[in-house]
Order: sequence, then C-alpha cells, then structure tokens
Amino acid sequence: MARGQRKSIEQKIEEKQNIIDSLEIRIEKEKEELQELLNEQRLTKLEEIGSIIENSNLSMEEAERILSEYAANIA
Repeated sequence: MARGQRKSIEQKIEEKQNIIDSLEIRIEKEKEELQELLNEQRLTKLEEIGSIIENSNLSMEEAERILSEYAANIA
C-alpha cells in the first residue's frame, strides 16, 4: 500500500511550532480566565465580610481594630 508523501523535516518543525504557538495562546487565555475567577471570588468574600460588619453594627475602624488584634494574637 502506498502511504502518501512523507513530510519534510521543515514541515514537521513548522507544524510543531504552530502547535506550540496555539498552546501558548490557549494557556494565556486560560490564565486570564483564571484571574477573572479569582477576582470574582475575592470580591464575593469581601462582600460577605462587608455584610458581616454591617450586620454587627461595628464601624469600619472597630472592625479593623478587632481584626488587627486577632491577627496579632494568632501570629
């Protein structure tokens, strides 16, 4: 059976480089999407903390002081 024409080494190199370039673009896109998700997660957590502070009737200064004291005690 005939197998068709063999690819030259230059063609093989070019194909591999194209694959690598495509993968690098995909990786960058995935990193950007990951960063967006991490930012969304961070914002959600900050909103939850804000709600806790509001519901506790603490001022921001009081909440900051309490958190600072807590952080100092666990360090």
